[in-house]
Amino acid sequence: MAANLVSVVMQFLTPDMIAKIASVLGIDRSVAQKAIGGAVPALLAGLADVAATPQGARQLGSTLAQQQPGSLESLKSLVGGSGQSNLAETGSNMLSGLFGGGALDTIAQSIGKFAGIDGQSSKSLLGMLGPVVLGTLGQQQRSAGLDANGLASLLGSQKDQIAAAIPSGLADHLSAAGLIDRAAGAARSGAAAASAAGSRMAGASERTIAGASWAAQATTSAASSQWPYWLVAVAILGGLAWYAFGPRTETVAGLPRPAATQPATGTVGLAPTDLTIGGVNLANQVNTSVGTLRSVLPTITDAASAQAAIPKLREVTTQLNEVSDLAAKLSPEGKSALAKLIAAAKPTINQMCDNVLATPGVGDVAKPTIDELRRKVETLSRS
Repeated sequence: MAANLVSVVMQFLTPDMIAKIASVLGIDRSVAQKAIGGAVPALLAGLADVAATPQGARQLGSTLAQQQPGSLESLKSLVGGSGQSNLAETGSNMLSGLFGGGALDTIAQSIGKFAGIDGQSSKSLLGMLGPVVLGTLGQQQRSAGLDANGLASLLGSQKDQIAAAIPSGLADHLSAAGLIDRAAGAARSGAAAASAAGSRMAGASERTIAGASWAAQATTSAASSQWPYWLVAVAILGGLAWYAFGPRTETVAGLPRPAATQPATGTVGLAPTDLTIGGVNLANQVNTSVGTLRSVLPTITDAASAQAAIPKLREVTTQLNEVSDLAAKLSPEGKSALAKLIAAAKPTINQMCDNVLATPGVGDVAKPTIDELRRKVETLSRS
């Protein structure tokens, strides 16, 4: 039986490691532990969504293949050490490439609200945890001899356990941000009983995460605990039937599913294969484009670096043009889902572009290319 991934990651994050992270972020250790306890399963849930598509699984496999054996142990010396800033930046870039910058920013904001820390601290925390989570996955992949598909199967088999490990408080923020789907059905009756059961489930999940780094076994126990709501049949009286709702589990959602009965939600990572046209997953394309922008735009500090970045920015615009062409073949629901993904990333893109254009000497060089890029993003977000 495969090891519980949440537990394995949390075992690595010892009290000493958590204390170092708290010191780097300038926050209390108990606050750092709370944030880490929510961030780890949230990141694993996002990676499970990434690996749910063939292209996403290959992308994740490629990221893990770049790691050196033993790199996970070397992280212990980097956290709180001289390589701390590089570690956080590298981790953020890796996660942005996999999730897309917009989704990663929203996860960071949700964790910040949940743990009571500022946005910059939560972003830095994710940057530090990214290499730990990815390093753990790489270690598990190598020890089990898994290829990309095998890794995807491993993550998929633990999605319920991972979702159960997300503290209820964080799940509320992620749900409000459209990052997880908490509605598995609508209650037509028995609402009071369902609410009480839901409260017990939330309390058990949050207590499990609070102690995860101290006792991994507790996480495993809580992760395997589910709270289904079984249909309660009452004898038919006067032609009236009582209906309750069926089994319910918390799962991390991808993009809004086009099924007519499923309300649209946001995205953690990549979309399901419903947005694949001609073998090309359009959500993957968008996430890749946003990841490129996050790595390129911050490097523009003067006219020379702006000139050097223009080919990459034009390449992103070309990619988005291809997305636009293929999107014409999507169903109306698919077009709406894709537009929501791009709309979620648009604020981040606009902010980065504004920062570049505000840099002295850069506007005349980069503005035409950036304007063209922003027009394309705006058009796609309204498709």
